[in-house]
Amino acid sequence: MTKIEIDSGGSPFPKPIALLGSVVKGKPNFFTVAWFNRMSRTPNIWGAAVGKTKHTLHGIKKNKVFSFNFPGADLVVKTDYCGIRSGKDVDKSELFDVFYGKLGKAPMIQECPVTVECTLHKLIDMSTHYLVLGEVKHIYSEERFMTDGVLDQKKLNLLLFTNPARQYWTLGDVVANAYSIGKTL
Repeated sequence: MTKIEIDSGGSPFPKPIALLGSVVKGKPNFFTVAWFNRMSRTPNIWGAAVGKTKHTLHGIKKNKVFSFNFPGADLVVKTDYCGIRSGKDVDKSELFDVFYGKLGKAPMIQECPVTVECTLHKLIDMSTHYLVLGEVKHIYSEERFMTDGVLDQKKLNLLLFTNPARQYWTLGDVVANAYSIGKTL
């Protein structure tokens, strides 16, 4: 088998989808992002690449708090809408049932199975984007999304994004348990 070179501008792996939330000009706004990940365990820092022109970024900079909201497959239409329409042009404050957690300033989406409140840790200039680093302060879910006290990925049915195909997916089946299957070798 011979390897061939493919488009280096895409990602050969699926990425989880989140809706970043912040208050901009007194209203909750949400922006769809797939370029994010956990960056550190202690402190628990998550990072997202956010374009410098994104409306949600203004609220993150001003308020120093924001949210990650993880939508299930049932929210695919609204999730995509938040990625293709800017809060500069449309009011997204009524799109979801919004609530606020212990920080009191980071808008979160009730319909999302998992929501996360963060304080702004640092902004790193990445040319056309900022790497927005947030320290996770509180994570919220519901009992119905858990099995034996742990989030159950099947119940969550979270969205994933693939690029360059530009498609939304959900998870498949468990293949093996991490940190143990390798011990069989």
